[in-house]
Formats: sequence, C-alpha cells, structure tokens
Amino acid sequence: MTRRPNGWNFRLTLLAGIALATLSLTGCDSTPRERQAAARQGAHELDTLARTAAGKLARVGKATARYDATNRARRARPLDPRRQIAMEGALLGPYSGQINALTPADLPDAYAQLVRATRARRAAWTDRDWDYARAVYQRLNDQLKQIRLDLPARYELPIRARQAEFVALQAGHAAAGISEASKQASPVK
Repeated sequence: MTRRPNGWNFRLTLLAGIALATLSLTGCDSTPRERQAAARQGAHELDTLARTAAGKLARVGKATARYDATNRARRARPLDPRRQIAMEGALLGPYSGQINALTPADLPDAYAQLVRATRARRAAWTDRDWDYARAVYQRLNDQLKQIRLDLPARYELPIRARQAEFVALQAGHAAAGISEASKQASPVK
C-alpha cells in the first residue's frame, strides 16, 4: 500500500465532493456550456492539487539527495579506533573486546545486548555515533559468518530478529534525518 502525503486523502475527498455537488447542481437542467464550465473548474482544481503534490515530492527528493550526499561524505572519513572501542564497550557490555571469540551459544545474547543498548542510547546519537554502532554491528555479523556452520538452528531465529531490529532502528534514524532535511528545505508559509 502506498502512503500519500498528509492531507492528500482529505483533498481527494474534497475534490470528489465538489465534483458530486457540481454534477448534482448541473443535472438535467444545465446546459452543455454550464457542464463544460463545471468540468473545467474540476480539472483546474485537480491540476492545482497535482502541482502541489509534485512540488512537495521534488522537495523531498532533493532533501533525500542532500542527506545521502552528506552521509556518503561522512562515511568516507575513517572511524577513530579509540571511539570504536568505546562504542563497542557501550553497546556490547560483557561481550566487548571478545567479538572474535564469541561462540555460537554467545552470539544470540551478544546481538540482544547490542539491540538493548542501541534502543537505550539512540535518542542522543549523532549520525557519526550511528556509524560507530554500525561498525560494531558489522563486526558481529562478520563473526556470525565465521561460525555459521557451527550455529544450531535454534539460535538462527533470535539472531535474525535482533539483526532486523537493529536495521529497523537504523532506518528509523535515517527516515528522521530525511524528514528533518526536507523540513529545512521547505519554504516557510
């Protein structure tokens, strides 16, 4: 299902109501010229709505492009190893410093710890903090690849669930960033 911009459903309902009212007023007693004028008026209103929606879509598209360009430039800068260690400690707690030694039995709990800490800290994070968190997440994923053949099937679902939750939290941050960028790009009314 596609999402429409705020107010879009209201505008469509309003347009349908105007068209219905126009048709009921211009029923059998109207002349072809009156019906033509009513149709022109309805088409004009529809064109206006389409132009407004196209303008909003263009602003969001430009804001998304700016956000992506800023992200690429920031991610191109290397991460500071000391901050990486600090973020790993903050996110993984007891599993910090031993990612490469995690066993199949430890991995589900390590992912759970990562997601718990991410949920607790994400509100105060900057985009750069998310880069460090993503690096910790990637290291866990790399360890999972190393021991995947030894991983019992009962651990697979909890790990996948935690991975999906981390990605969803990260996507929520990106969506908020794009929304903020589009608000900054919107003209003040």
